[in-house]
Amino acid sequence: MALKDILVHMDSSPAAPARLDYAIRLAQRHEAHLAALYVVAIAPIHQYTEADLGPELIEAHDKFMRESAAEAKAVFDTKTQAAGIAAEWRQAEGAVPEMVTLHARYADLVVVGQRMKDRLDAGAAPELPDHVVLDVGRPAVVVPHGKTFPTTGDRVLLAWNASRAAARAANDALPILEAAAEVRILVINPESGIMGHGELPGTDIATHLARHDVKGEVVQVNIADRSEVADELFKQLAAFNADFMVMGSYGSFRLRELVFGGVTRRILDAMTVPIFLSR
Repeated sequence: MALKDILVHMDSSPAAPARLDYAIRLAQRHEAHLAALYVVAIAPIHQYTEADLGPELIEAHDKFMRESAAEAKAVFDTKTQAAGIAAEWRQAEGAVPEMVTLHARYADLVVVGQRMKDRLDAGAAPELPDHVVLDVGRPAVVVPHGKTFPTTGDRVLLAWNASRAAARAANDALPILEAAAEVRILVINPESGIMGHGELPGTDIATHLARHDVKGEVVQVNIADRSEVADELFKQLAAFNADFMVMGSYGSFRLRELVFGGVTRRILDAMTVPIFLSR
């Protein structure tokens, strides 16, 4: 599968321009069409509140949201025209997670920003990465806030644990892996057995990827405390000088607040490079 249709979520946060830059570079590298979606949230004001305060509050909210969207569109237009890529601006009204999920189902990949806990900007939703990974059925790239990334998957770390989620992520990320200059397949505390990693951990997935012209170097690491898997991933990202990581998302659908395993949640909270997630 090639990446030919990329969606990027735009909002009015300080991190949005860098996220857009990253999405533009992805589109250039994969010769893909780029669509940006800005969601104008509906004012959460009840009828009794409107009766007390008058319609001015709602009008002021709507005016602010639309002006914020117009400013974001101006940034999008300037950057995409300078990049010379096929691009389109989409603007919708509704709840941010639901609208992004809907539009992302018709793309090969969706680019969203890392959760920003201490602020809520126009067009943003702190829980957006969770909703996208859980509900879309398409892979997502989560871009850290506060950083810029001039490369888009030159040195890729693939976190491999021989699970369904890891297999799904590796397959969905094939266009990224095929375009990478170097790929490192990281195996932490491999498990033996028929549902484990096999006699030589990492060899089977490396062989499969090689048939797609992906030359992956397998690195096996053993740690004493399994609760430190996320810390080991951060350590290996730095040691490999990776600019991108691919991993599966784990957990149960029963309770949304428990859907991400501890490793996934820790990675998303403290991520240092863009993370490709799939499930």
